[in-house]
Amino acid sequence: MIEFGGQTYLLSDPLVMAVLAGGAVLVLIVILLIMAVRAAGRSAQFAAPLAQQIGMLGQNVQQLGAGQEQLRGGLQTVSDTQANAQAHVIQTVEARLASVQQQMQDRLADNAMRSQRAMTEMQERMKETLNGSSKQTNTSLTQLQERLAVIDKAQDNITRLSGDVLSLQDILSNKQTRGAFGEIQLNDIVSKALPRDSYSLQATLSNGKRADCLIHLPNPPGPIVIDSKFPLEAYEALRRAETEYELSEAAKMLRTSVRKHITDISQRYIIEGETADGALMFLPSEAVYAELHANFPELVRAGFDARVWIVSPTTCMATLNTMRAILKDARMREQTGAIRKTLKLLHRDVELVVERVGKLDTHFRQAREDLDGIGTAAERAGKRAMRLDNFDFEELSAEEEVAVPLSPSKP
Repeated sequence: MIEFGGQTYLLSDPLVMAVLAGGAVLVLIVILLIMAVRAAGRSAQFAAPLAQQIGMLGQNVQQLGAGQEQLRGGLQTVSDTQANAQAHVIQTVEARLASVQQQMQDRLADNAMRSQRAMTEMQERMKETLNGSSKQTNTSLTQLQERLAVIDKAQDNITRLSGDVLSLQDILSNKQTRGAFGEIQLNDIVSKALPRDSYSLQATLSNGKRADCLIHLPNPPGPIVIDSKFPLEAYEALRRAETEYELSEAAKMLRTSVRKHITDISQRYIIEGETADGALMFLPSEAVYAELHANFPELVRAGFDARVWIVSPTTCMATLNTMRAILKDARMREQTGAIRKTLKLLHRDVELVVERVGKLDTHFRQAREDLDGIGTAAERAGKRAMRLDNFDFEELSAEEEVAVPLSPSKP
C-alpha cells in the first residue's frame, strides 16, 4: 500500500499501476534528453570538418552534374549517329538479304530440278534393280528349293543309313546274326569272282561238317574250303582297353579266339583225299585282319602251320581271281581233245574250200575264153555292118568269107 495526501492506494490497483508506469516512463525520457544534450555538445565539436567536407562534396556534385549534362549531349549525338548507321546498315543488309534470298531461291529451284531429275533416275535404277533383284531372288529361291530338296533327300538317305547302321549294330551284337553277316559277305564276294558252277555254298563234307563255301578246284590242289569267322568281341575289347591290364586281357582273348577258329577249320575242313591240303579263314573285317598282321604275327604263323590261310574281303577277292585263272586253265585242258577234233574238221573244210576254188578258177578261165571269142565275133560283125551301110558290093576276100562261129568249141 501507498499513502499519498492522506489516502491509501493499493499497489494492485490498475490506476496506481498506470501512474507508476507513466512516472517511470517520464523519468526515462528525462534521462534520455540529458544524454542527448550531452551527445549533441560533443557532436558539434566534430561537425565543422564534416560541414567543410559536405561543402566540397556539393561542389563535386555540381561538377558531376555538369559532366553528366555534357555526357547526355554526347550520348544523344552518338545515339543519333548510331541510329543513322543502323538505318544504313539495315538498308544494306535488306538489299543483300534480298539478293541472297533471290540467289538462294534460284539455287533451291536449280537444286530442286536436279533433285527431281536425280530422283527420277534413281527411281528408274531402283525399278531396274528391283526387277533384277526380283529375278535373282526368284532364281535364288528356285535354287534354294532345289537344294532343300537335295538336302531333304540326303536327310532321308542319312535316316535310312542310320537305320542301316543300327541294324548292322544289332546284327553284329549277336553271334548267330554276325556269322550270317560274314557268310552273306563271303557269298557276295565269291559270286562276283567265280562262275556259279565252280563253287558250292553250305556244302556238306564226308565227315558231316558243313562248310560255308567249297571251291571246286581241279587236282592238284583239289577242292578248297572257305569258312567265315568274326572274333568281334575280342577285337572290340582290345579297342576299348584303357589300362595295361585290360589291354593284356583283351589281347589274350583275341589270341584264344583266333587260335580256336584256326584249329576248328584245320580239323573240320582239311580232309585228305577229299579236299585240298589247306583251307581259308575269311574275316569280314579289314580292321580285324590288319590288327592280326600288325600286332599278332604269331597268329598268322600259327595259321600257316595249320595250313589255314587268313584272308580279308580284299585279299579274298585277289585269291579268288587266282582260283578263277586256275579253273579256266583246267577247263581249257579238258577241252583240248575237242579242240583238236575241231581243228581237224576245220583243216578238212579248208581243203574242200581250196579244191572248190580251183574248180571255180577253171570255170572262170573257160568263161573268159568264151568272152574273148564273143568280142572277136562282135568286132567282125561290126565291120560287115559298116560295109553294108556304105553299099560296098565288092567281092569278099578269102579271109572275110570264113564264117565265125558264135560259140567256140569247148575243150
